[in-house]
Amino acid sequence: MLKIKKMFGDTEIPKDLTLLLIVGGLYSLSISLSNTFVNIYLWKQSGKFLDLAIYNMAIVIFQLMTFILAGRLAKKVDRVLVLRIGVIFLALFFITVLFFGENSSKHLILLGGLLGMGYGFYWLAFNVLTFEITEPDTRDIFNGFMGALSSVGGIIGPISAGFIITRFTSNIGYTLIFVISLVLFSAAVLLSFYIKRRPASGTYLFRRIILERKHNNNWRLVTNAHFLQGMREGTFVFVISVFVFIATKNELALGAFGLLNAGVSFIVYTLATRLIKKEKRKKVMVFGGLLLYSAIFLIVFDPTYTRLLIYGALVGIGYPLMLVPYSSTTYDVIGKSWKAGEMRIEYIVVRELFLNIGRITSILAFIAAIYFYKPSTSIPILLILIGTGHLLAALLLTKVKVDLPS
Repeated sequence: MLKIKKMFGDTEIPKDLTLLLIVGGLYSLSISLSNTFVNIYLWKQSGKFLDLAIYNMAIVIFQLMTFILAGRLAKKVDRVLVLRIGVIFLALFFITVLFFGENSSKHLILLGGLLGMGYGFYWLAFNVLTFEITEPDTRDIFNGFMGALSSVGGIIGPISAGFIITRFTSNIGYTLIFVISLVLFSAAVLLSFYIKRRPASGTYLFRRIILERKHNNNWRLVTNAHFLQGMREGTFVFVISVFVFIATKNELALGAFGLLNAGVSFIVYTLATRLIKKEKRKKVMVFGGLLLYSAIFLIVFDPTYTRLLIYGALVGIGYPLMLVPYSSTTYDVIGKSWKAGEMRIEYIVVRELFLNIGRITSILAFIAAIYFYKPSTSIPILLILIGTGHLLAALLLTKVKVDLPS
């Protein structure tokens, strides 16, 4: 057991939880270094919002299908192996981007499919391991510290990538950051060998856990909330970075945006770890959701770089305040649900099913908006509508009733 007194007081942190945090940190650094710039890489090749929508739609659809498959696989084999499979697909994605180079925009579905499968295997395993390794008294700590590590990756990754890209001619800078991402994924795979094996057995009751929504009001609220969360994330995940690049025409400026956003997030995640108590979760969650929605109005009609930077800082505050109690509440609901220990994988898969259906709905709405109307008119209105996702999700979870030991 490991005691991290300065950060977490006297709470004892298991070794596997620490290792999982480090693996998650390496993943976050690798993704933050390169993933934002993949969208810009494709945008520079085609200049079409529709192409980015197709690419991100492929990611979400393949992620959804892979989650269901990975859940069945995780019932038969070691979950750590599923984690490694995910990282291998992520590595294949970057290898493929490097192979196609300036023709990558002609292979959007293939690239999105590889990345989506990587996400599906990785996050299924990571979420199940999180559920197994953490307890109610360490859940806020894990979610808060994981958020802080993600923010550190977000601080280092985008600004470093932006600096590298702008210092080289042609696409040499992009090639370098994709290679670095491969190295970081490899390190994550190696580290995963030190996590204790966690084999599973039993029948995969995916449909039964979907139907559990009829019998468990808390579970119905959680799944509906994740659909709403996905409604915002599906489009915002790529539109904001394009807004920044359009406003500046400079990857370093995009990196600076990421630096500011992640720096603020790191501070707030660190504070959230210590300060958000169980009895305050709901109020903090709603405040975070309200802040996330309010920030949209800064940028939808006039997305200047200055306004985008302010937006980045505000959502850097809002996301930790919303997601730390939101994630903890979700895991607490699962932990108290029907056959939670035996069906933990199915609960994670069904949760991600609703999250990704929300993302698909969001991107379909985006495609319809830019296809039937001028993007300059339709995109702002769409962002205002789907931007309510996190606030509505937080409000839904205020209705959750779970008795936990104090």
